[in-house]
Amino acid sequence: MSRFRIAVQACALCCALFVAPSFPAGADELQDINILYKKGDAAKALERLDSYLAGKPKDAQGTKIAQARFLKGLILAEQGKTPEAIKIYVSLTEDYPELPEPYNNLAVLYATSNQFDKARAALEMAISTHPSYATAHENLGDIYAKMASQAYDKALQLDKGNATAQTKLALVKEMFSSSGKPNRPAVKSDAGKAALTVPATPATPAAPAKPEPLAVPVKPEPVKAEPAKVEAAKPEPAKPPVEAKPVAPHKEKAESKQDAEAAVVKSLNAWAKAWASKNVAGYLASYAKDFKVPGGESRSSWEKTRKERISRPKSIHVSIEAPRVTFQDSEHASVTFRQNYKSDALSTSTMKTVMVNRAGDKWLIQQEHVGR
Repeated sequence: MSRFRIAVQACALCCALFVAPSFPAGADELQDINILYKKGDAAKALERLDSYLAGKPKDAQGTKIAQARFLKGLILAEQGKTPEAIKIYVSLTEDYPELPEPYNNLAVLYATSNQFDKARAALEMAISTHPSYATAHENLGDIYAKMASQAYDKALQLDKGNATAQTKLALVKEMFSSSGKPNRPAVKSDAGKAALTVPATPATPAAPAKPEPLAVPVKPEPVKAEPAKVEAAKPEPAKPPVEAKPVAPHKEKAESKQDAEAAVVKSLNAWAKAWASKNVAGYLASYAKDFKVPGGESRSSWEKTRKERISRPKSIHVSIEAPRVTFQDSEHASVTFRQNYKSDALSTSTMKTVMVNRAGDKWLIQQEHVGR
């Protein structure tokens, strides 16, 4: 039975901000909560987690805070409180975009409700953050298999006699259910690793499509051609060859590309400057109307969260290093650069890639993610 694997511990990989791969040593509150959870007393662990997080400042960050929030999301997922767990993991991906585990668990939760496009996007973010994260690669393969199953189902609805589609569908279903019955969402613990099963979507029979009438080609009648009168062409006197003059190289294309690159970098610097100066309106104005909000969150909710996080620190410094612009066409480009962020509570330095679209003399952010 194929299962999606959910990460059971945050900070499993080192990054610029987190250096501890496990819960800190020592008999502290968080370690005791983790022991409760491992013993199976999830309800008590959740109660103490809520008390632990309530005693911390709202803007508190760091390894222990991230691990506490991560564990709370895991417990809520096990209790079937999927919307609450999704909310926690979405906020973790925003606060700690360098960590792949929150993206992975977010994808598993989306998959349990058959939101495979969102699950795929979250797993791709996890892999872009850490390309060697094997769990995310395995889950992404299962997502593609489930999407293939839906496509084969649709093919058979349209053509019940398609033997090839029947064979492929049987192979995919065998991966996800040894009994042929739909799997129910569940969280299981197996040697320290938890897994969520994905429910199979029952196929809904569709009405057979009506065949379109075939067009019958009409045979054209032969046309009798009259012989054409041909006059002998009079030879024209030969003209002396024209010597080609060298053409000066055209610099407009190269210059226009340089101007476009400069305009892209200028727009990104304006975005960073607005962020650093805590100019929320200017910061949000740097995003396109069709900006793809991470984690499937609504645009209004995302903007509200960004306003709070920009306004919260006493001081912010943001800088962009070594931007590399690649144009898809005259209206779309991608930019990879190193983003340096520093506030009175947090300091990070990460590679970032943004997709930008032209809007007059400005370039607006249409999509962004951590990594190259």
